[in-house]
Amino acid sequence: MVATSQPTGPDAIAHREWSRYTPKERWRRYGVMALVALAVVWSLSTINVIWPWLWDAPQQMGDLFGRMFPPSLEGWENIAWTLLETVNIATIATFFAVFLSLPVALISAQNTTPNRFTLWLGRFILVSSRSVNTIIWALLFVAVFGPGVLAGILAIIFRSLGFLGKLLGEAIEEIDRAPIEALEAVGASRFKILVYGIIPQVMPTFFAVSILRWDINLRESTVLGLVGAGGIGIILQGAIDTFAWQTVATILLAIIGLVIIGEAISAYLRKKVI
Repeated sequence: MVATSQPTGPDAIAHREWSRYTPKERWRRYGVMALVALAVVWSLSTINVIWPWLWDAPQQMGDLFGRMFPPSLEGWENIAWTLLETVNIATIATFFAVFLSLPVALISAQNTTPNRFTLWLGRFILVSSRSVNTIIWALLFVAVFGPGVLAGILAIIFRSLGFLGKLLGEAIEEIDRAPIEALEAVGASRFKILVYGIIPQVMPTFFAVSILRWDINLRESTVLGLVGAGGIGIILQGAIDTFAWQTVATILLAIIGLVIIGEAISAYLRKKVI
């Protein structure tokens, strides 16, 4: 707050005018706003929007939704089976990612890493995992192992590793030092300090983060089939390619139902754990 006051005197307080910013700060804010506006205009000029298609989009969406109604139950057995496959992909991948993330979290936490090399190695693994989207991981593993469930599981494992490792590593860095010092005072080994001093303190976070990641993986596994990595996305892509819009509507409703059920389960489990 900057005050611009009148000449001093008995009535100076009554004539005082307050300004939130100084002129220099105000011009700096205007400059930042102008730069943001220029960046937005430049971004819009580079994405090559076809404006006639944009104005026509509401009519096209209405026509598309009209073709989707009513949803078709034809082939519901295949949809149910691929939904189960989607759940299996998310569950198996989360299980392996949780256990693989534990050593990465330990070496990426400053208070448990053996040395600086392992610290930076762990953080490199976390950053590398989180920098690549699940679909990109899936494309890579489809190219290596071919289309199928295995590629989808590996893609979600590699993506989940960074998420789980980072949150668990932060939880390890915030543990209470008192139990650790007590164990060190009685001559406990590093393994016993880990088992009895560190792990019990991070177990609530471990379970909460694992459940949260399973919920996220359940959502992500629904689209892996679009690149051939298994799950319900495969038949969704097939229905779109063959213009079977009523089947597309059924699949989309099934995906929404699956996500809602997964959200309810994860919320219930987090409530029990935390």
